[in-house]
Amino acid sequence: MKPNLVPHPPLPSRLIACLLAFLAIAHTTTASDAEIAAKLRALGAQITETAGAVTKVSFKDCSKLGDAEFRDLGQFKSLKALTLYGKCHGLTDQTLPLLAGLGALEELGTDGIQVTDAGLTALTTLTNLRSASFFHIAYPDKGFTGAGFAAFKALPKLERLTVAGTPFNDRGMAAIGQLTQLKEFSTWHTYQTQAGNEQLLPLKNLRSLKLGQRLRRYDGKPNLLSLDDTTLATVAKLTSLENLSLDEVRLTHAGLSTLKALPALKKLTLLRTDLAAADLAKLRADLPAVTIDWKPLTDPERKALDGFLKP
Repeated sequence: MKPNLVPHPPLPSRLIACLLAFLAIAHTTTASDAEIAAKLRALGAQITETAGAVTKVSFKDCSKLGDAEFRDLGQFKSLKALTLYGKCHGLTDQTLPLLAGLGALEELGTDGIQVTDAGLTALTTLTNLRSASFFHIAYPDKGFTGAGFAAFKALPKLERLTVAGTPFNDRGMAAIGQLTQLKEFSTWHTYQTQAGNEQLLPLKNLRSLKLGQRLRRYDGKPNLLSLDDTTLATVAKLTSLENLSLDEVRLTHAGLSTLKALPALKKLTLLRTDLAAADLAKLRADLPAVTIDWKPLTDPERKALDGFLKP
């Protein structure tokens, strides 16, 4: 007896097209590292190969990179260092996950990526990451706070972090304070305040710190300084510090003398710092074992600093 066969209705043409597209992708051969490297070099990438595998990629100008290029970069499974400088506006919440498979990555440098705090979580798969820098992230002000950096607690090897030129604020500083694995932290031209600096106190492993002046608000409204004499009382509590750098600030010996509380301090760098020569002489007497780098401001430099320090 023949089975009672019920004919299937014809598949919609749109579904057939989708199936054919899927099969085409499934049978496409993945481009080799060499082929991808050639494409990226044509766009200005500097690429280092070791034993036939791409281990380092550096862009000085990322303005032409889009989804396809970030997808290609994500295929370099041996990549250890990636630098994406020069208006990397194509790296967003949607494209950042394309780099999530770079499990061997140890160093990441970015400039101008347009991500949200939530978008930063895409990088938590990079568990070998040791060093990361974020310049002009979500620039200009697009609601980014830096709170998303708290997700980097999932990166146990992360030792060095730089955040600069971004609307990162005290919520961001609170997130940084949770990254107790950090040994080096640098930040300048952001929106953090003196209260934000206090958030760094849990970083008991911190060896090197650079604090620069706050960024003037884009809307022209006044905002408080993030760095002055009073900041140093907070810094003096970070007793693990060996290197300290301060930038774009007016200081006195009275403020700087609190640094005597740092038992491990070896080097103090004062960049674009308005400081009386007599106060510097007193400071050298206070810190005889510390190398102090400072040079007096020129008149144009002092005038520029005066303008930057206005509310």
